[in-house]
Amino acid sequence: MGEIKGFLKYRRQDAGHRPIEERIHDFNELDLPLTPEQIQQQAARCMDCGIPFCHGMGCPLYNYIPDFNDLIYQGNWREACELLHSTNNFPEITGRVCPAPCETACTLAISDQPVLIRHIEFQIVERGFAEGWIKPMPAAKKTGKRVGIIGSGPAGLAAAQQLARAGHDVVVFEKDQKIGGILRYGIPDFKLGKSVIDRRLKQLSAEGVQLQTDITVGKDISAHYLQKQFDCICLTMGAGEPRGIPVQGSDYENIVYAMDYLTSQNRIGAGEVVNNRAINAKDKKVVVIGGGDTGSDCVGTARRQGAKQIVQIEILPKPPIDRPDDTPWPNWPRIMRTSSSHEEGCERLWSVMTTKFTGTETRVSKIHCCKVDWVQQDNAWKLKEIPGTEVVLDADIVLLAMGFVHVVHNGLITELGLELDSRGNVAVKNFQTSQPWIFAAGDTINGASLVVRAIDSGRAAAIAIDRWLKIT
Repeated sequence: MGEIKGFLKYRRQDAGHRPIEERIHDFNELDLPLTPEQIQQQAARCMDCGIPFCHGMGCPLYNYIPDFNDLIYQGNWREACELLHSTNNFPEITGRVCPAPCETACTLAISDQPVLIRHIEFQIVERGFAEGWIKPMPAAKKTGKRVGIIGSGPAGLAAAQQLARAGHDVVVFEKDQKIGGILRYGIPDFKLGKSVIDRRLKQLSAEGVQLQTDITVGKDISAHYLQKQFDCICLTMGAGEPRGIPVQGSDYENIVYAMDYLTSQNRIGAGEVVNNRAINAKDKKVVVIGGGDTGSDCVGTARRQGAKQIVQIEILPKPPIDRPDDTPWPNWPRIMRTSSSHEEGCERLWSVMTTKFTGTETRVSKIHCCKVDWVQQDNAWKLKEIPGTEVVLDADIVLLAMGFVHVVHNGLITELGLELDSRGNVAVKNFQTSQPWIFAAGDTINGASLVVRAIDSGRAAAIAIDRWLKIT
């Protein structure tokens, strides 16, 4: 373990952020990393529990968290880097954007602040790149089998890397101008600088992964072509069908899905041509509907674009400050969370439901809302409008950040004739779809979830594909 009784001796020290008055004027990453000495002290807080819930229950990738904490405390950074990469293809990404369920499952979290796991992970991989320890790992022998990966998000890239290292020829198809999927286009630059993705892509390319962009599978190339060119394919397009809001006036042109808004800014930041797709909140009153991480990303983006006013509304009640009884340790707690974007300036409203939009011609100008109460009925929570609580919000832009329902069906999924589950996701058995030569992973089969779960799904799908290729 780390230092004996280190958890009693040292307090948790979070990584800092650049000052608000500085960071809201650019889209650069906002974190201020701790020093190596501070990181070793934070690693010393790990108790090396007999049952490491951080590893077994908190982390979908089953990262060897107590082990790399001990290695860092002992100063064995290179060994820690190798251990971290044995379970996680992209720790530089999870070390930046994962909500860290491992930390809420840390034993210290029962009565104290958990170990600073995510930032320790970030520090390990960044030092690995700086020292040149992270190198391409091409396969020693090729199998002659070809695999097509459709989609270049975290699941697709993880599957591609694992399959290439197993000796298969892998081609990744991406419909956008650059590789990365939601990592590149859905996560703001201030949380994940895109040079971080490009750095890792160099490794994948050196390992033999072919990356092809500006290709929409099902349109530019057909399913028939794929079946002739590849022994199998893996669908990792994500859950791209956004959840809409079925109320009067929802078709106004300045009511925009959150992912379209975030993608627009990321394209601008990358110097890509956006034409009339650019969405800018400068000097505008912005209302974000949805209180999750995507909504928070919209808040931070609108602040940097120079929005006049930002209001975020959430239909669920305001969570408690402390862990409630219905989400006991080591479960992910239902608590109040304030992101760095919220700290930059935003009014947050809870238990508020949108009833209709009104405006002039093609543009919305008013959001009509009311307060709601949540009552338990027939073993389920149901909302009830509270009479006399109607309120009208001014809006120049409305951003819908209410999540995603499932993978987009129109196009490739329909063309392939794949079976779907009850939620509209692609149905699989051990990652194999109703068409034996077609596999699927990530949000395509699970619905919208965490990056860390997508990486895990991509890795597991690669194992299933490799086994199948060996017997076909």
